[in-house]
Amino acid sequence: MDTYEKLDKIIDARMKLKRRFEEKMAQTPSMADDKPRGSGPLNRHGMPQVPVGQTVTKKWPVLDLGYQPNIPLDKWQLAIDGEVEEPMRLKWVDLMALPQVEDVSDFHCVTTWSRLDVPWGGVRFMDLAALVRPKETATHIMCYGYDGYATNISLEEALKPDVLLVHTADGEPLPREHGGPLRMITPQLYAWKGSKWIKRIEFLAGNQLGFWEERGYSNTAYPWRNDRYS
Repeated sequence: MDTYEKLDKIIDARMKLKRRFEEKMAQTPSMADDKPRGSGPLNRHGMPQVPVGQTVTKKWPVLDLGYQPNIPLDKWQLAIDGEVEEPMRLKWVDLMALPQVEDVSDFHCVTTWSRLDVPWGGVRFMDLAALVRPKETATHIMCYGYDGYATNISLEEALKPDVLLVHTADGEPLPREHGGPLRMITPQLYAWKGSKWIKRIEFLAGNQLGFWEERGYSNTAYPWRNDRYS
């Protein structure tokens, strides 16, 4: 399949996914909550810029499980499998051959700090989903990191256009301590929902709890509802 055929395939599958999940995405709290808790001007999706309980910082604190894996690009791989029609395994060159996007969004950590207007570069999760074609049974994903971490996300959240797998932040390659070479970002959820050092995305036929969710963190993680713990 040449580049143009692959791009056409992604666009067609992307539109089908959008139609399938558009209504659910529009009804999520970070899009439709009529009483969001926060302060400041409205952000890009209509919520107060700073969610309740958050403090804005220009620094980017480092949080991890005590281990920062070092994955050379020639050894890095991303598996995408589970409830999909076409499971696949991408090497770095395959990832970089996909449509690349630049976006600016906010980063809200459950430990009460927020970094605003972060410029990112990477690949939309929706485009990866379009490649593997989720089955009708798929409702959630589980994202796994090279550090042993895992976290769950509903598809109506994961398929939003600002959910990216990023390799660039602030105009530079994503630093290792922040999940480089590749991590997921979830601007409309608390940031623990975006796995660092991501190595596998599993599509699920139902919800399962990830690392922090099993330890008392919220299953849904909506910042504008102070939805930190279960």
